[in-house]
Formats: sequence, C-alpha cells, structure tokens
Amino acid sequence: MPNLFPIAAAGLLMSVVWADTTLAQDLEAGQALAEKSCGRCHATGVRDKSTLATAPPFRVLPSRYTVLNLAEALAEGIVTGHSEMPEFTLDPEEIGNLLAYIDWLGAQIKTQ
Repeated sequence: MPNLFPIAAAGLLMSVVWADTTLAQDLEAGQALAEKSCGRCHATGVRDKSTLATAPPFRVLPSRYTVLNLAEALAEGIVTGHSEMPEFTLDPEEIGNLLAYIDWLGAQIKTQ
C-alpha cells in the first residue's frame, strides 16, 4: 500500500495557504469598504481617531459587541448607529469582509 501521508500533508498545506490568501483578500476588501463607506466619521485603522466624536473607532467594536451579532444589523441596514450615521445596507459578502476586518482590528488592540 502506498504511503499517502505526503499527499495528505501537501493537500493540508495547500488548504492552509489558500485559507490565508482568502483571509488576506477578505481583510483587504473589508478595509477598503470601511475606509470608503465609513471612514468619513469612524476611525477605521489601528491607531487613527474618529473624525466624529460619536462614531466609535472600528477597533473598539469587538470589545463592545459580539462581531457576529453585527451581521444582522448590517444585513438589515443600520439606521442609527450614531445620530449622524446614514442608513445603508450591504450584501452578504461585504458584511463578511467588513466583519472580518473589524474582528482583525480588535485582535490588533489585544496584541499591543
């Protein structure tokens, strides 16, 4: 019987590389969406400040909310996150990318 371990190991390595690439692409898309759609008021980076005092920095959202719970609000359209916030809706892929980025930002604070 042939030794299938090298084949299985190669497949596992490829799936990890693929997952890392996909995560990087999701984070990049989430960051771009945050900056474009939300950056006018919210801090969307690791160290920047929100230009609008009532708009929380995205990096603190994971400490205030369960990130997955934000998915429903984003899907339905957040009407009033803060008083100046416009109503908007996102498609499922945009929601996933934005939440992945917000979750990543929260993890960056924990490591500092």
